[in-house]
Amino acid sequence: MSSIQEIIDWFSSHPALTGVILVSSLALAVAYAVLIFFAIGRMSPDYFVRRDAAPDGWRARHPVLRLLGHIVKNVLGAVLVLMGIAMLILPGQGILTLLIGISLMDFPGKRALEVKIVRTPAVHRAIDKIRARAGQPPLVLPAE
Repeated sequence: MSSIQEIIDWFSSHPALTGVILVSSLALAVAYAVLIFFAIGRMSPDYFVRRDAAPDGWRARHPVLRLLGHIVKNVLGAVLVLMGIAMLILPGQGILTLLIGISLMDFPGKRALEVKIVRTPAVHRAIDKIRARAGQPPLVLPAE
């Protein structure tokens, strides 16, 4: 209980920094909402049933650009995962930040994890509502 009081005392003694953290957290929440709406709306309906990458995707680019994109994407994903872990304790969108970080990173079993998350009925309904608002067909999931 004393650690919670210490955190409250710290925020009380640093009002300017607390304000910056609060405004940053709200800005991140709005940015995430916009980015998620945009990404889900542009996602191909067969994204989870396709085995190969989209031919016009970043994987078809020059090998140096592909490597650079791969490195930047994974580093950004790792930073977001670390920020998300910190935001589980600190103010912020911790779980959302973690999920975005995981989606950016490449690791074994990532596709299965994504499918498992998207198969959750509440998540699938939310994605299909976003896609409907964007004028896109519902998401197609692979057979179980």
